[in-house]
Amino acid sequence: MASAAMDSHVNVSPRGTDLFRVLDTNAVAYLDKTGSGNETAAHIRAGGRLTVMFCAFEGPPQILRLYGSGVIHPYKSEGFAGLLTAHFDNIAPPGARQIVEVRVELVQTSCGYGVPQFMYCAGRDGLDRWAEQKGQDGIEAYWREKNACSLDGLPTGIVKTPN
Repeated sequence: MASAAMDSHVNVSPRGTDLFRVLDTNAVAYLDKTGSGNETAAHIRAGGRLTVMFCAFEGPPQILRLYGSGVIHPYKSEGFAGLLTAHFDNIAPPGARQIVEVRVELVQTSCGYGVPQFMYCAGRDGLDRWAEQKGQDGIEAYWREKNACSLDGLPTGIVKTPN
């Protein structure tokens, strides 16, 4: 996932495909877990653009890019609950933070000849173990400390600010 807002750093964050869903012909979503930053949410709030890129690491070389704009559905919001029920079997993994919905405006493929082949060894469960250890209260405290603003000081909307 790559995102950017005007006059901001470009952010590129790897995502697994296990929490990625196709919603319809022009929309996709992924269930986002708590991480060290929340650049994507800040960029979307600032009117930024998104690109989702898939690479074939085995078999024939291929790259698929989905270009679009996004909507953030924060944890416990109506949008989050609706998408969680409709597309994720109503199961939020440990540390679930938001669902990022991407309205796809352009799809492009390319050869992928420069992408090396990799062999899958195993998934990593460190993020889930970390979130389980923190518990929901600890996760929400972490959001306030580490996820409230982007690197460029743009608000992410993850925490409610007083009026």
